[in-house]
Amino acid sequence: MLGPAPGAGAGAGEVLEVDVAIVGGGPVGLALAILLVQEGVRVTVLERRTERSSHSRAIGIHPPGLVALQGTGVTGQLTAEGVQIRRGAARTRDRSLVSIRFSRTSTPYPYVLALPQERTETILEERLQSLDPTVLQRGRTVTGLVDTGASVLLAGSRRASVRGAEPASSRLASALGAETGSPDDVRADAVAGEDAGFAVHAAFAVAADGARSPVRSMLGAAVTERTLRDHYLMGDFPDTTGDGPTGVLYLEPEGIVESFPLPGGKRRWVAHTRSLRTDADAKALASMVRERTGQQPSAAGNSMLSAFSVRTALPRQLVHGRTILAGDAAHEVSPIGGQGLTLGWLDAAELAPLLAAGVRGENVQAQLVQFDRRRRRAARIASAQARLNMALGRPLPARLMRVRNTALSILFRAQPVSDLVARRFTMQ
Repeated sequence: MLGPAPGAGAGAGEVLEVDVAIVGGGPVGLALAILLVQEGVRVTVLERRTERSSHSRAIGIHPPGLVALQGTGVTGQLTAEGVQIRRGAARTRDRSLVSIRFSRTSTPYPYVLALPQERTETILEERLQSLDPTVLQRGRTVTGLVDTGASVLLAGSRRASVRGAEPASSRLASALGAETGSPDDVRADAVAGEDAGFAVHAAFAVAADGARSPVRSMLGAAVTERTLRDHYLMGDFPDTTGDGPTGVLYLEPEGIVESFPLPGGKRRWVAHTRSLRTDADAKALASMVRERTGQQPSAAGNSMLSAFSVRTALPRQLVHGRTILAGDAAHEVSPIGGQGLTLGWLDAAELAPLLAAGVRGENVQAQLVQFDRRRRRAARIASAQARLNMALGRPLPARLMRVRNTALSILFRAQPVSDLVARRFTMQ
């Protein structure tokens, strides 16, 4: 029965005892921690980074993500600070093709919210700190994990690496191999080592440590991975388009250009490229946007630039005994469409009550199996939607592009089609 871990009665120098250990203090790990702390669950969040990244990365929060975050108490602040994109448009350089309204979707949030991930993480962290300032532990790198069947033991270092030290995972395994075999007898000095180490004993562990999840690797989880042939160059510039809070897609023969509003009078530009342009600078992206769309972002005002390729990954199993994968560790989908954050928050919203019940001693094994199936299915649907989005944005010969764009323009004149696409685009 998946119930609470036995208490170890730890004092100074002993293993930290918690109900749930979350590895990863990004937006998913923070949201899950908030939901659990509010239910009286003892939680620790082990985050490798010593400070948040200032890179804006993901910006889109879909309506289901806002619903999932309602229980954290931050939705009001997010919606107040973000740009509410209530309308989407598809164009070419020369003409308008399609206009869709997200206000026609059946949701309490009839828009896609644009807010840089760095700001979203800040709001979530401030909320968690207001509930319990001791939960988030930065500079903690987990290097070993053992699931005993009754609980989970984690060990690691307080910095990226400890030169000359025996790996914490080896010390943890050795400690568990002792004759007692009891996790209650494992001392911090046996698993973590001196001042550089730490150890945690939890009823459950959650790996929310990103797409390259070290914890997932420790578990030996089988993962279906795929690298796609799509490459993009994106950057943030002052918004000089006059499009306001409208998201715009330019369907051009050289490849799609996407344009989304950001707070502070900025705009995110994303251009499909034929190869990975890690050598490109802001001038190169601004020139690409100008040539394809006629818009002229100011390279001098660029505040973020990134080139990326698309990779997808889906583990064959999310629940491994008492350790559960969530967020990008559970499903890596294409950034095109901005579904990743919302998928992760939906994981957290569904997982939190199951973990709380397990900590109370209830048998949640069957519910976790169903969680595994539902979340993997949701990831497959999101991945399929992202692949469709990318296919529409790939380069085409000019004549074929004109024919396809004309067909899309005619098709979207039917309101049911427009409404269906609006729902799909907003993950509903």
